[in-house]
Amino acid sequence: MTNEQDDGPLWAEALHNDGSAFAALFDRHRARVYRRAVSLTDSIHDAEDVTAVAFYELWRKRKAVTLVAGSIVPWLLLTTVNLARNHRRAMVRYQKLIGRLPHSDEAEPAIEATQIDSRDRLRASLQGLAPTDAALLVLTGVEDVPVWQAAQALGLKPPAARVRLHRIRKRLQAELHDLRPNVQTTREGRLS
Repeated sequence: MTNEQDDGPLWAEALHNDGSAFAALFDRHRARVYRRAVSLTDSIHDAEDVTAVAFYELWRKRKAVTLVAGSIVPWLLLTTVNLARNHRRAMVRYQKLIGRLPHSDEAEPAIEATQIDSRDRLRASLQGLAPTDAALLVLTGVEDVPVWQAAQALGLKPPAARVRLHRIRKRLQAELHDLRPNVQTTREGRLS
């Protein structure tokens, strides 16, 4: 989270119900929140919905939101991860309902089976993470938030966050080792 502007002054105004200050924060961080939502959802429309709800929740819960290193970004990204997980669960329930309904036998477009399998396995592995672990992985691994800031946003101590990240990486490497065919492992099982 380097080279970002300090959200403190605008946030102080937003806490006093200043809509224009909140709009400035929205303009400042919408693209980043949207990018994260796109990576966590299945369509751009879902990502737009998740982004809108994240900012709605920021406004609604503004009295309880704590800035991390002068920024609301960690709170927004964590909220985006949680909203996307909730959205996915709702979509699974919806798909199960749709699956029980009668449907036609029209052929679907051909997609390579290995791509579908790889994507499904990756998605299943990530969904199998605890919410805190998933948020920690997204904040540090994808959004480049320093571990100490991600830990603070999640209510963890930095050493505990580092241990969690190590365990997450080991788990994902073990579960998905065959999806990276160009990576050689040493005799000790480490990636080279």
